[in-house]
Amino acid sequence: MHVTQTFARYAADFRRQDLPAEVLHHAKRAVIDWYASLFPGLGAAPVRQLEAALNEDLDRGRAFLVGGRPATARAAALINGTAAHAAEVDDSFREAMYHPGAATIAAALAASHDAGASGLQFLRGVVLGYEVSTRIGVVMGRAHYRFWHSTGTVGSFGAAAAAGVLMDLDEAAFAHALATAATFTAGLQQAFRMDSMSKPLHAGRAAEAGVLAAQLARNGVTGSLDVLEGEAGLGRAMSDGPDWSQIGATLGRDFHIARLTFKNHIGCGHAFAAIDGALALKRRHGIEAGEIAHVHVATYRPALDIACYTQPATANEARFSLGYVVATALAHGSVRLAAYEPARLQDAATRSLMERISVAVDPELDAAFPGRRAARVLITMHDGRRFEHLQPNRKGDPEEPLSDAELEDKFMELSSPVIGSAPARALLHRLWTLERSAAAPS
Repeated sequence: MHVTQTFARYAADFRRQDLPAEVLHHAKRAVIDWYASLFPGLGAAPVRQLEAALNEDLDRGRAFLVGGRPATARAAALINGTAAHAAEVDDSFREAMYHPGAATIAAALAASHDAGASGLQFLRGVVLGYEVSTRIGVVMGRAHYRFWHSTGTVGSFGAAAAAGVLMDLDEAAFAHALATAATFTAGLQQAFRMDSMSKPLHAGRAAEAGVLAAQLARNGVTGSLDVLEGEAGLGRAMSDGPDWSQIGATLGRDFHIARLTFKNHIGCGHAFAAIDGALALKRRHGIEAGEIAHVHVATYRPALDIACYTQPATANEARFSLGYVVATALAHGSVRLAAYEPARLQDAATRSLMERISVAVDPELDAAFPGRRAARVLITMHDGRRFEHLQPNRKGDPEEPLSDAELEDKFMELSSPVIGSAPARALLHRLWTLERSAAAPS
């Protein structure tokens, strides 16, 4: 049985089974976090430009953009998926090096609107999309992540699986949807090693690709069922020829959606262990930024490769600057949306402290990646005192999860400035009770 068929067989069984209460709860948490991530992205580039470019696909169709504007299913998936990744606040599955929510939930929402699905059916699509795509991401591994942005590549499978179950594809068609999605995958890491608008488009295109792959399969289009494990398939072309033999071993028993990371800061998640470590030292020792002579951050290689900007000139570069976010945390006590406002980008205290920060790869911490995202922070004070802290996980990782209350606070913080406090509260209530809703949210 090919990998695509393994997942298709599971999907056929999955649609007949009740969702465990714990899994349902974690699915709702993922959807709440998705909306929290999407709202600050709605006004960001390239979302506005994308809406203008897709004008012919808007104000018609059965799907909706968040906010209620009608759209075709593909356009809704593309725009909503892009917005959900644009502010760099979306969830991740650590072992897959992948942000599953942006594309998966955008596709599930578009397909639910198009099919007139209930809230529970929508949640079922979300869960299946997470379970399929995260397993593919884990197998593709670190070799894939060296060049490819997994949110753009692996995200296509989350979107296709979610859309496929919501379109009620039979087992054969579901396998072909995944096979077609495989050959749609794209998203290069080099696209965000310079200041550009490309990165969030990877998530949007993955959402659109998954919806299109499912639509094509519904209409009888077939794909190469061995496209993942074949001699010229995804595993060899975009990784190091990984072993697919155990791809379905834990399906239905170990639900990956229950082990997500929800961001507790805003920016590149690879920098979050360093932020948490710096904040821990600041709180423990009452450190003020002006008293610091030097900060040294030792962490894993991808954190330096991706959060790579040493002199960020824009908000986008600042989100991917390890030095900037650590300096911001020490100077201002947090790294939230305000950290990327124009005045803050030029803040004298932050810029001065950045000049006193050094970063390096710690071989031990690098060897633990991707299963661990750790950082070691050493702060030397002007008076000669030295404080060191090893941050083994990030706040928001499964070992230190955001509580439901903390997740609600994140949602309200990021959604209220966009839609208002009362509408945000009403939406939050609806999301917590989705399984009782006759329709998916809009």
